[in-house]
Amino acid sequence: MDSTYNLNGGLKPTVKRFADLDGPDFYPTPTWATRALIDNESFEGRIWEPACGDGTMACVLAETGRPIDATDLYDRGFGESGIDFLRSSRTAENIVTNPPFNSAEGFVQAGLRQATRKLCLLLRLAFLEGANRQKTIFTKNPPARVWVFSERITFYPAGAEVKGSGTTAYAWFIWDKQTGGRATELKWLPLGYKIRHLASAKLEAEASRKPMLLK
Repeated sequence: MDSTYNLNGGLKPTVKRFADLDGPDFYPTPTWATRALIDNESFEGRIWEPACGDGTMACVLAETGRPIDATDLYDRGFGESGIDFLRSSRTAENIVTNPPFNSAEGFVQAGLRQATRKLCLLLRLAFLEGANRQKTIFTKNPPARVWVFSERITFYPAGAEVKGSGTTAYAWFIWDKQTGGRATELKWLPLGYKIRHLASAKLEAEASRKPMLLK
């Protein structure tokens, strides 16, 4: 386990986020969180999603019109399985993913080696904290931009009812090799992505409950 996630001696992230490591259980990233990224970051070349799960994030990334490579360590019925990102030697112009929390630092290090243009990781905003990360990551390879979510992201098991709101702040951390070496830019994502997504999901749910009209 990554001891640097113990902030000020506190507890590690909730157990449910560690279910990813067991294989069958995982918590897909809400589509609106990925759409917020592609609306505010441009991409050139292929995009590799190395922790693709059931393809939820990869399908949104495909909206960019760029070629998508989707892989995962586990077989979740989408993409290429059995690919250990932390030990892989393949490269891509862009790498975009929501890494397992106890492997976040490893994904940063591997991603910086394997992405030739951009590395985009969805991480807790608290990832900015910690003396170890300051020494091993941010001093040597600070992100070009950090896009902060003002709307809270809540992660649910696949197929679970979506309700309520999360209590943890998240951000997209962007390592951009085309603008490397500059000071990190802190930015805030526009509001509205979550509420539009929830409104759309509600309409779809209501439509599915309406009886079929017989001709």
